[in-house]
Amino acid sequence: MTRRPTNTPSDRPSPTGTPDTEPTAVTTTAPGAPDTEVPAPADPPGAGDRAAEAFDALYAHCATALFHQTFLLTGRRALARESVARAFALAWEHWPEVAVDPDPVGWVRAAGYEYALSPWHRLRRAHRRPDPPPPEPAAHALLDALLALPPCYRRTLVLHDGLGLGLPETAAETEASTPAAANRLLNARAAIDALVPAPAGGDGAAEHPAPLAERLGALALTPSPGPLPTPVRVRTDSERRARRWTRATFWFTLLLAGLTLFTLATAPTRHETPAAPAQRIGGVPPRGGPREPEPRELSLEKKLRGELFRGPARLVPGTG
Repeated sequence: MTRRPTNTPSDRPSPTGTPDTEPTAVTTTAPGAPDTEVPAPADPPGAGDRAAEAFDALYAHCATALFHQTFLLTGRRALARESVARAFALAWEHWPEVAVDPDPVGWVRAAGYEYALSPWHRLRRAHRRPDPPPPEPAAHALLDALLALPPCYRRTLVLHDGLGLGLPETAAETEASTPAAANRLLNARAAIDALVPAPAGGDGAAEHPAPLAERLGALALTPSPGPLPTPVRVRTDSERRARRWTRATFWFTLLLAGLTLFTLATAPTRHETPAAPAQRIGGVPPRGGPREPEPRELSLEKKLRGELFRGPARLVPGTG
């Protein structure tokens, strides 16, 4: 996951009504010393327990809020719960980095948003059908208009108007320039206003429409998060997944090394040009030379050779 620059936490409430802030790092305070951040030792006694406690506190602080935010991005409760579990599993896998991050909530939020907006989910059978719409017609229309936006517009709108992040922080988290983020925000607001007119707020005066941030907050609180996985289960699943990937990487490396050694042992040491396949050649003149003797000529030759020793005595060389 690509880490965005450090965000400045905002004092505006998130769609869940919980401030989107979190202690910046795990701190160690000595008795009588000022409450300042100090670097933790490399492997202190009980570091694993303190890391688990800090992770559980972070999970309890923003897991429900992250569910509501990812529901605004996807419109699917099951995918929102899956995004929460995946984001925190990734955070536990990179906990040394998350623990010292100035904004751990933003780290987890960025991971959850990226997983929720992944285009591969549309190919999964479990997420092809949308969830039942909210019972209120206004909430239903707002959710349909929000899901009709491009993913980058939707994310920018949720971060800026839903969570109350500033424009530079929104641009940094979406990995865009500030003018590009402002353009996305204006286009998203215009599309929402065109599809869903703002209802009257307060006492019903038409000149005081309800702000979009309040409408997004109310829409985010519409679905119930249901039974989110416990932090212990998230940590256990993350560790099990890490062990499984480690074993798979080890065996794949071993297999690749074995195939390499087998190839080196069986590969030829020199190149031999293969013989060309036989082809019929036409237009060649017949082979020259004496012709084959006929049977009559062969019998005459044989007769002459045989009469050499049975002829007159004067033709046979003497012995003495």
